Amino acid sequence: MFDFTCEEHTISEPRINDRIRVPEVRLVGPGGEQVGVVRIEVALNLAQEADLDLVEVAPDARPPVVKLMDYGKFKYESDMKAREARRNQANTQLKEIRFRLKIDDHDYETKKGHVVRFLSAGDKVKTMIMFRGREQSRPEMGVRLLQRLADDVAEFGTVESMPKQDGRNMVMVIAPTRKKADTKAEQRRAKPTREMASGAESTPAS
Repeated sequence: MFDFTCEEHTISEPRINDRIRVPEVRLVGPGGEQVGVVRIEVALNLAQEADLDLVEVAPDARPPVVKLMDYGKFKYESDMKAREARRNQANTQLKEIRFRLKIDDHDYETKKGHVVRFLSAGDKVKTMIMFRGREQSRPEMGVRLLQRLADDVAEFGTVESMPKQDGRNMVMVIAPTRKKADTKAEQRRAKPTREMASGAESTPAS
């Protein structure tokens, strides 16, 4: 576990063990306890005796902060968390609905229905108001329209990005409620399993 090899490491990874080339470090124990400032040789010896790694967790501190830990286990858990975060992000798509500032009630209700449908499916919605000509001098009207929409769909989603001007447009992002987003992620993860089970059931017995 205690690795003294000198293979090249990426910038995103912390320095560990003998790659930490400073005279002194502020040492933190495996349980988070503060050991204090010690010579790097002392910290390395403690790590070796405990069959743990010495990991630099705050390189910009003076002296740098290091912690005793099982780096392999720590890296595995960090990778799993990052993978889960990417999977959840991929499960949520960004849909776009465009409004005119002077929209009639029927058109508004239709587009609101689209927003509700997307949010109910667990997707984020980017709502956009397109200003024409002199409408650009009345941004407050765009804010009122988007706020009205946010209130009307509050049961299905919450405002993630408040209305803001983007060139000739005004944009607001609405995210689905947490429960709906989690449900969609579960459904997408379960889909391959259901398809495999269906395929197994349809295979004739030999």
